[in-house]
Amino acid sequence: MNGLPPHIAQVICGHKNIDTTIGYKAVYPAETIEAHRAFIARRRASCPGEEYRIPTEDEWDAFLAHFEKRKVSIGTCARAFGSPCIHEHACVRCSLLRPDPAQQARLAEIRDNMIARIAEAETEGWLGEVEGLQVSLTGAKDKLSRLDAQVDRRTRVVDLGLPSLITDRTADSQDPDSSRRAR
Repeated sequence: MNGLPPHIAQVICGHKNIDTTIGYKAVYPAETIEAHRAFIARRRASCPGEEYRIPTEDEWDAFLAHFEKRKVSIGTCARAFGSPCIHEHACVRCSLLRPDPAQQARLAEIRDNMIARIAEAETEGWLGEVEGLQVSLTGAKDKLSRLDAQVDRRTRVVDLGLPSLITDRTADSQDPDSSRRAR
């Protein structure tokens, strides 16, 4: 009644269907449109006007580039828009990388390559290199174990057992009313 859009009232009330929310008050399309327009007008009046300007070409390109930067070879980075990557895009070690299950073989290949590189660095005495590679190796192993667990959850068969019917036929014979009915 105070201009709150019905779909927001639906979420607040926890209704799965908008018809349930609308059932509490007869809401007509024209009334809904006017209430929503009033809500938007109040919201825009309380926000700075520069939020509603058309973005420049550079701003739009930066916005679109954000999503391209977040797609790495083995998954998608879940960092917030505009935030720098502290891992310098060595995302195998990043906890925000969401690996793509289709890239599991590629991730295993990266893990195996790191193991070989660690062995080479150890024989050459490159201790700093060994330390950095071990951090990345731990991240790769973690990502692989998460993917394995994800696949396991999807393919695991859970035995719920067979339902049993409880039929107590002796209860009928002991019921005093059943013996009276039989007479």
